[in-house]
Amino acid sequence: MNEPLTPADYPFVASEPVADLVEIRGVPLARGVRFGQILVTGPPGSGKSTLIRRLGGWPEEGYVDLTCNGWWRSRSLALRPREIHFGLPFVGEPRALALFDPEWLPRWRELELEPARIRLPPVKRHPWSTDWRGRLDFEFLLPPPETIVVSRRARARWGTHPIDASIDPDQIRAQVAIYSQVALYFQQQGMIVHLREQSNQPPRRIHPYGETQTTRP
Repeated sequence: MNEPLTPADYPFVASEPVADLVEIRGVPLARGVRFGQILVTGPPGSGKSTLIRRLGGWPEEGYVDLTCNGWWRSRSLALRPREIHFGLPFVGEPRALALFDPEWLPRWRELELEPARIRLPPVKRHPWSTDWRGRLDFEFLLPPPETIVVSRRARARWGTHPIDASIDPDQIRAQVAIYSQVALYFQQQGMIVHLREQSNQPPRRIHPYGETQTTRP
């Protein structure tokens, strides 16, 4: 795993456009991705619900604790496409935290992601075993943090999301960085991962070597 990413490094993970695309319900996807594989994730305010609506996916949000063995069999993942939030492991924290949890929000500067505690599906070793790592397509929405700030400030006027009561641009940058770390870790472990800067933009692939960079591609 690369060294911890810092909030100054957007886009955090080097990526390149997906060359071979198909459209499903007007949404560009990497060729080979099936409609029923898609899980949309990302930090608060990144546009997950918008992408799910465009896909005509399951309207309710799901939650997955990545520290639990067998999370890939969770009922919350059975209905796809679906928007999901991750419960993530942090150093010194006994339980997983979502990036909107009251335990994470006031302490975000001190909490460090602990990827080693993320449980992963088993590798397919036999013709008759399930290929769990190839069964789910994770579409990570990772807009520029400044874009999320603008979006959440506009959304705050409606009062629909309690997290928008306090908007800290540095905290939002950290949220994008953390989800970028998870995307890179998934990619390195053989999961299907695509990145999007906006819900209406085509997917990108993480650079084959998983390098980080400090300028937008």
